[in-house]
Amino acid sequence: MSAYRRHRRYRRAQDWILTACFILGLLFVANMLQGGGEQKVFRGPFHVIDGDTLAQMGTRLRLSGIDAPELDQTCRTVDDRPWPCGKAAREQLVDLVKDGDVECRGTEVDRYDRPLVICYRQNTNLNVQMVRTGFALSAGLLTYQREQLKAENEKRGIWAGRFQRPSQWRRERKLEHQGVDFSNILDGLKGVLSLQWL
Repeated sequence: MSAYRRHRRYRRAQDWILTACFILGLLFVANMLQGGGEQKVFRGPFHVIDGDTLAQMGTRLRLSGIDAPELDQTCRTVDDRPWPCGKAAREQLVDLVKDGDVECRGTEVDRYDRPLVICYRQNTNLNVQMVRTGFALSAGLLTYQREQLKAENEKRGIWAGRFQRPSQWRRERKLEHQGVDFSNILDGLKGVLSLQWL
């Protein structure tokens, strides 16, 4: 290998290392800016709003790292019948917090200024349990992915049939409330993509 090629490989490796260090530095700074708050602790009993939201004395708490079906969301069974998966997710969380011996902790807030928390009953992580039972999805790239895969493989909760991701369901309802007919938009896109208009 010529000296020129070796030098070029060395420079390329050096560029990759510097880029990786820069990205890691940005992530570190972002984490410090976001998560540097004081830890807040909330102790039960709690009122359950839906599958990922609790309330206590006027404060709403959002279970971090998960996304459960919305309260009025429906899913489909294996034989394509609708079932109220949003209400079932709420009932699952009600069951997990019912004895009142629950503690929720967190340092961050979401965009609605709700504390983002991880809740425990003794040594049981309730956020994990919601994903493990199939009544919530992992909301992060790495958080609770193993539990979600297990629930999916074992066809638990919403994984037993068909469902729309809660984030997608919320987006479509928002468009409906704004007077946008989402089905017409999709039909128009299909028409354009089919190239029948050429």
